[in-house]
Amino acid sequence: MTTPSRVLPALVLAQLAGTSPWFAVNAVMPDLQQAYGWPAAAVGTLTSAVQGGFIVGTLVFALLAIADRFSARRVFLLCALASAGCTLAAAASVQALGAQSFAALWGWRAATGFFLAGIYPVGMKIASQWFPQGLGPALGLLVAALVLGTASPHALRALGATWPWAWVFTGVAAASVAGGLLVIAGIPEPAARARGQGAGVHLRDLASLWTDRRVRASVFGYFGHMWELYTVMVLVPAILATRLAGAALSAGAFLVIAVGAIGCAGGGALVRRYGSARVAGVQLGASGLCCLLAPLMLRAPDGLFWAWLLVWGITVAGDSPQFSALTAANAPRQSVGSVLTLTNCLGFGISIVSIQLFSAWAQVAPLGQVLPWLAIGPLLGLLMLRPLLRPD
Repeated sequence: MTTPSRVLPALVLAQLAGTSPWFAVNAVMPDLQQAYGWPAAAVGTLTSAVQGGFIVGTLVFALLAIADRFSARRVFLLCALASAGCTLAAAASVQALGAQSFAALWGWRAATGFFLAGIYPVGMKIASQWFPQGLGPALGLLVAALVLGTASPHALRALGATWPWAWVFTGVAAASVAGGLLVIAGIPEPAARARGQGAGVHLRDLASLWTDRRVRASVFGYFGHMWELYTVMVLVPAILATRLAGAALSAGAFLVIAVGAIGCAGGGALVRRYGSARVAGVQLGASGLCCLLAPLMLRAPDGLFWAWLLVWGITVAGDSPQFSALTAANAPRQSVGSVLTLTNCLGFGISIVSIQLFSAWAQVAPLGQVLPWLAIGPLLGLLMLRPLLRPD
């Protein structure tokens, strides 16, 4: 099956647009806290709501084999439309209820996370259908789009620092709709999909996360990565607030998160020469080192401070597509979508624990004492990845 040249650009743009609602609240949280008196830890609680919804969504999608049973393109479209609707409803609930809207906002953010489970993992499923032999580079670009999508609300806020905060929600909702439509318009249905029609849940295949040595190595490496990734994204504004404020802080947050796209795309380009496992291992080790350097870098001159943050931003996200590529390459072929989805489910569960722990800890202790402990995830991830780093 020949892959049309338009497939990868369309999928990358759709992933970027479809995941843009992910950090919508994070971008406007200072406005909401100022208006309604919500505590600083609220950003961690609302981010965890999205992660929790994503976990439930990925579990449902995996157990029902949604990505393997039905057209992945249509699943992506429906979930993009639903995610946009939840984002608009979240903004409307805050505008209607004011300070009393926190519970409703939490609920709508959890619902948004649920439908994001039909965008990010399903986008990887579509990539695995069209690029079975070149999945590492393709996923590098796809996860780069995810990183840019999650960073985009900060860019909107930086561009429109004087805009009403709800405009950020409207902008990312519109982008999500556009992403879903782009998948349908720009990506044809792969001919191979018909052979997977009617696929069911293969519990033995899902158990390969623990029973298959190679799948276990990439999956548990990914878990170590997830301990660090989203917690860093949540804490980036707090780190930058030690030196910036206002629109400059939003622009800085966008930059530090968005440079992760360089790590994803650049890592994908290096895969053919070094292999996915080595690329993932180097980036995981580098981001773990950035965690350990935090006490020194927080007091460093501006140039060194920014170099540290940019290297951290590049490497903390750059290993993600290679873990997914390794898992997809080693998972049972008939259940790739479900194995990837279940892996995402468990990984995001780990991220909730990390976000809640470190967000609360950062309220009572200096960041220099808190951030080094994020290195636990990369360290354990590297230990688990060793079977894939050694030649057979």
